[in-house]
Amino acid sequence: MTVDLTVPDVHLHIGGETRTSGSGGVHHHVYPATGEIQGLVPLAGPDDVDAAVRAADAAYPAWRAWRPSERARVLRRLGELMERDADEIARLSVLDNGMTAGMSQPLVGIMAHWTAYYAGWADKVEGRVTSFPANQRELAYSMPEPYGVVGIILTWNGPVVSVGMKLIPALAAGNTVVMKPSELTPYATEHVMRLVREAGIPDGVVNLVLGGPETGDALVRHPLVQKVSFTGGPSTARKILATCAEFLKPAVLELGGKSANIVFPDADLDMAVAVNAFSVLGTLAGQGCAIPSRMLVHSDIYDAVVERVVAMVDGMRCGDPFDPATVISPVVTRQAQDRILAMIERAQADGAKLLAGGRAPSHLPDGFFVEPTVLGDVDPASELGQVEVFGPVLSLIRFESEEQAIEIANSTEYGLASYVYTKDIDRIQRLVTALHAGGVYINGASPVVGCELAFGGVGISGYGREGGEEGLFEFLRTKAVGIA
Repeated sequence: MTVDLTVPDVHLHIGGETRTSGSGGVHHHVYPATGEIQGLVPLAGPDDVDAAVRAADAAYPAWRAWRPSERARVLRRLGELMERDADEIARLSVLDNGMTAGMSQPLVGIMAHWTAYYAGWADKVEGRVTSFPANQRELAYSMPEPYGVVGIILTWNGPVVSVGMKLIPALAAGNTVVMKPSELTPYATEHVMRLVREAGIPDGVVNLVLGGPETGDALVRHPLVQKVSFTGGPSTARKILATCAEFLKPAVLELGGKSANIVFPDADLDMAVAVNAFSVLGTLAGQGCAIPSRMLVHSDIYDAVVERVVAMVDGMRCGDPFDPATVISPVVTRQAQDRILAMIERAQADGAKLLAGGRAPSHLPDGFFVEPTVLGDVDPASELGQVEVFGPVLSLIRFESEEQAIEIANSTEYGLASYVYTKDIDRIQRLVTALHAGGVYINGASPVVGCELAFGGVGISGYGREGGEEGLFEFLRTKAVGIA
């Protein structure tokens, strides 16, 4: 199998300029599957961020003045270009963070789908006419309007999905954007920026600066940035919120989860196990925000579920992300690999039973791989039962009753998603109400893929919504107008 491992030159995109260097220095990008340096990534310093924000601010009046139908037209064109170049964007996504080729293709499809969806919203933003009861001669109406410059910080585990969820609705609403991908994942978004220009979006409307925490901080605290949209972890989000508080600046935060999948005895066990195991272990090597990493299993079927899970994991192969037979991709960095393996060791010390995996595969010593790992009889109150792993680790937890399952599912500080497998419609209705999560997904239903449905969390999983009408209105604020 011949694989193209070439990577594009990476730039900072500021106004109409593509800069080959930044004042923040250079990052050596490492391919997670081999541990080898692939290329150099220019990092934006505060001066670069300032230039990008000012370019977005300068472009805002003209972009806002575009007819909404014209914004819709160029966004539709952008979606078509994403579909045209889907194979190349998918290839670059693999080189970005080591995700499997089988995973990268659908993620690019999701980005294009979200782009087409929000292009359709661009010319459908409407206010509301009312009247003041005290004076019927007055005309009063509300007018949704864009914020201006929006700062967008993309997640490294799925930057192309974040483009669809964040960049496109912000543009459809009439904002201009400064977008910061992680320095760990520069390649796919580099190609997206080329398509932004080809689609006919004016210079300065979308700007891109690469970098780590320092770059993000400079973007968040810039006084011309009117709103921030961030996907990442709670610890970084707290720092972002502290900075936003200095300026009373609003933010949208999607911060990961410790999602539970509750499996009852009347469930289709083959489907429940297959979907849960692949979602946790085969989706970006467990580096997904809404994956059901805690599988809560009724004691009557616990042994049967363990047997099925272990048999399925036995066929999951770690290897070359471009090989169609590979299911388990590497994790993003050596540091992530070490952190995950240490967490597996501590879980066993806490009493969890290792049922499968638990090591770095010996035949792949240079890449950042972790074997697909299953731990049984996990204590819901333990570290593994409470803390997001962000790696290919599935926890099995017993429960005896519906009430206990709800208590365990709600016992973490996270609240992004919950999953349920049962054929009892009355139970489904009770759980939908009782589960503390931004979304509840029944019998194989999945979040994120459907751009029509709002997605987001509660608790330390964040706040605000992406997707649907709610996702568009995150990038609009309402102005009241009265005319006497």
